[in-house]
Amino acid sequence: MAAECLARAGQPVLLVDRMPSVARKFLMAGKSGLNLTKAEPASDFAARFPNAPAAFRDAITAFGPDQVEAFARDLGQDTFRGSTGRVYPVAMKASPLLRAWLRRLADLGVDVRTRWRWTGWDGEATMFDTPEGPTRLTPAATVLALGGASWRRLGSDGAWRDILSAEGVATTPFKPANIGFRIDWTPHVAPWFGTPVKGTRLTSGDLDSRGEWIVSARGIEGGGVYEVSAAARDGAPLVIDFAPDLTVAALSARLSRSGPKASTTERLRKAGIGGVERALMNEWARPLPTAPEALARAIKAVTVPHTGPRPMDEAISTAGGVSWDALDERLMLRARPGVFCAGEMLDWEAPTGGYLITGCLATGRLAGMSAARWLT
Repeated sequence: MAAECLARAGQPVLLVDRMPSVARKFLMAGKSGLNLTKAEPASDFAARFPNAPAAFRDAITAFGPDQVEAFARDLGQDTFRGSTGRVYPVAMKASPLLRAWLRRLADLGVDVRTRWRWTGWDGEATMFDTPEGPTRLTPAATVLALGGASWRRLGSDGAWRDILSAEGVATTPFKPANIGFRIDWTPHVAPWFGTPVKGTRLTSGDLDSRGEWIVSARGIEGGGVYEVSAAARDGAPLVIDFAPDLTVAALSARLSRSGPKASTTERLRKAGIGGVERALMNEWARPLPTAPEALARAIKAVTVPHTGPRPMDEAISTAGGVSWDALDERLMLRARPGVFCAGEMLDWEAPTGGYLITGCLATGRLAGMSAARWLT
């Protein structure tokens, strides 16, 4: 996005990627359906980026959900909105959009080099390790979009933090975002590994989710968990309501219909609590109460005894990175005039659901436009 903005401003642009091909994490994001953005009111959309500074909020206001949809359509990729407002290209995959985008960049004269790894600066020179050996360039402006610290095999390893820190650029520690949690299961849960859990409500801190999630051998993961993972990662209890559409009184009445001699399992089954949900309640809340009202309260507030988030390299994204104090309102590094930063390397986080891609596109656009203004 930054390269396109610079090229449209008439600047000669070199686009460098350390991997053998460009945009590998973008392609991975579209592997099971490219969720480009989320169509919802601007205030609701902005609220999904907690503690974001004014520069970031301005970026997603200028290039929000409507603009992302128009951008995709302009590349020949029609979009559709799912029932929850999530926006996808009709093709669902990222590859058709990326191919069209690269063709457009080529038409704009953008020079793309792969297997070039940025290694920092030597005075005013920008240094790269390339297949042809060490290379020195002296660009008039630079946009860094170096990613976070997860999914190293796709190119983002966070090694740039040491380079920028040596230049006096303030950074905040990386933390996993949109991440699953480790669970020390007992053997009786094993038959349910890989099973999706639907129709629950997860809460942690001031976050809540009605999304689907999955029981795996490693713990719990999936969109529903990711939506509340930031609070749970930071120490807030993770609580599951297995009957979110019923009050305690209504659920207690259902549980009472089985009669006083019914087993707890039979009560749960007749109250509509499915097999995997019953297994999880027996795993996390045993011994379950037998009295209907007490059992209803237990069903609606099961605390998950996780042992922390999964490793950072498994995270969909990361929090932390370049501190906003190290940047001006144009996303330029105060310590290195003419160098701009964009994307996941900035210190922001958001849930999955199109917010991450929109944030990266919007900050890339702002950095590219700022670099073009700097050059002129």
